[in-house]
Amino acid sequence: MTDPAIDHVTIEPSVLYFGTPVALLSTENPDGSFNLAPMSSAWALDKVIVLGLGEEGQSARNLAERPELVINLPAPHQWEAVERLAPLTGRHPVPATKHAGCRFEPDKFGAAGLRPEPSDGVRPPRVAECPLQFEARAQRVRQDVSASFVIVEAVVTRVHADPRLVVPGTQHVDPAAWSPLIYNFRHYFGLGPQLGHSYRSQTPAPAPDTALGTALNAAGS
Repeated sequence: MTDPAIDHVTIEPSVLYFGTPVALLSTENPDGSFNLAPMSSAWALDKVIVLGLGEEGQSARNLAERPELVINLPAPHQWEAVERLAPLTGRHPVPATKHAGCRFEPDKFGAAGLRPEPSDGVRPPRVAECPLQFEARAQRVRQDVSASFVIVEAVVTRVHADPRLVVPGTQHVDPAAWSPLIYNFRHYFGLGPQLGHSYRSQTPAPAPDTALGTALNAAGS
């Protein structure tokens, strides 16, 4: 059955965050301490993660000089920890381009109520509570066409996963167990039930009554 044609309207939204996963980036500061920053402009090309960062943020500054990082992916129930980081910056003094109310915070992990844990191959720590953690190295850091943002191409070197997310006996993340935190026009969401799967999928389809993210969301309830 074909959906009826839609009579679209032309709008001018203030942002175009149409629903992308939230990540917490841990990077190294010039003094050897570590910054933790939330971001939602990220997408994957095989082992490369492309990140979009504000040019004036501490994460972009750090990666231009110290390319190691960890891309930590929180679960939906952890949105409040992410939001605690939202009004904070690792830059001092606070850049004029930052939103009103933004303040300098040197201890981002403590402010968010999150715990750092050592990485295996990079200096920045992982976020212990995040179910998926990608150790990576920025191979290219450049300005975008507007000169307001920085585009980072980072090669993932190691993936850490909550064992409850892994299909037993495989290297696959179970899509029926993992639900990313989604930033949707500045609101936080999780995923709904599975609708289908790609013909390239290598993981089995879940039973019809399997809830996406059951294990992690139950842990956070």
